[in-house]
Amino acid sequence: MNCRYESINFRAVAVFSLLLLTALCSAQKKQKPLSVIFMIGDGMGISQVTSAFYFGDSEPNFTKFKFVGLSETSSTSNLITDSAAGATALSTGKKTYKRAIGMDKDSIAIPTILEQLQKNNYQTGLVSLTSITHATPASYYAHVKDRDLHEDIALEFLKSNVDFVAGGGIKFFNKRKDGKNLLEKLSENYRIDTVSLSKPVSGKKNLYLLAQDELPNKVQGRGDFLPEATQTALNYFSKTKKPFFLMVEGSFIDWGGHAKDAEMMTKEVLDFDKTIGVVIDYIRKNPNTLLIVTADHETGGASIGKYSEKDAATGKEKEIGNKVQVNFIDNQHTAALVPVFAMGKGQELFSGIYPNNTIYHKLAEALKESGIKIK
Repeated sequence: MNCRYESINFRAVAVFSLLLLTALCSAQKKQKPLSVIFMIGDGMGISQVTSAFYFGDSEPNFTKFKFVGLSETSSTSNLITDSAAGATALSTGKKTYKRAIGMDKDSIAIPTILEQLQKNNYQTGLVSLTSITHATPASYYAHVKDRDLHEDIALEFLKSNVDFVAGGGIKFFNKRKDGKNLLEKLSENYRIDTVSLSKPVSGKKNLYLLAQDELPNKVQGRGDFLPEATQTALNYFSKTKKPFFLMVEGSFIDWGGHAKDAEMMTKEVLDFDKTIGVVIDYIRKNPNTLLIVTADHETGGASIGKYSEKDAATGKEKEIGNKVQVNFIDNQHTAALVPVFAMGKGQELFSGIYPNNTIYHKLAEALKESGIKIK
């Protein structure tokens, strides 16, 4: 046996292993924190997503996801949730009672993903079609017992430090029962625009309040506010080297279900899908980003069924084979599972079937892999 040869070989393997370990540790240290774009189609169940395949003019952006899951949406007080409890589960990782904003089932305030990432030097943003004090956006920065406390939620916004916000809700800031004009206080830290989605000012927080309450829906002629506001936010965040967390809500998918208005629902889904396309384009250029698309609940018990017309000759209903229509069970939320789509770093974590609050914990795992610990 050549002991000298074996000794040299062992030393060579040991040195190589040490070098490899050093390289891996160095790579981990240099890894950039993950940016996150979290999109919520309010009221968007499987049928709502399906409508994008039949009522649009092109292939939906939903088809570009390879990792898809399903989420169960119940609250702690009701099997059928509302947007407040649903969004709070997504933002905090804890299920709670209906109407709660950023609070657990015992009405104790709990930190949100947005607040936790701010402590990790993240930029943060919110885009909504409703008032920014509405249930879904509020669940990312506020902590109140009931979603209808809009003026209290507006006070919470004063200390939120969100960098970019676009939506409605002016009246909750300057036409308040207490007579306060919160816009004056906010103007100390924000550049505020109540007229248009103008170019944001770099190095300053930007707040767009473009309606007294909610913005118009698509049937009313809203235009491309959602994709444009999302693009504006992404442009704003791209000006710095900081990671960011952006929540985008497609608010009126839910309202279409409540109104049993098939045209509103389908147009809002297509608008949301168009906005997804804006985000996917961003991810292709910025791969250190994770996109999650989901819903807080389903609304209307929507289904995509056969389309019939009255036959002129016989007067009888006749199915039209190349058309479908939207049907609703009722005008309320349902307990239906909702889809979860993921793209980017950590996308594989979101496959499967799980409770809605689990999405937060999966996101925490993805962030941990990039060096960010939020719990």
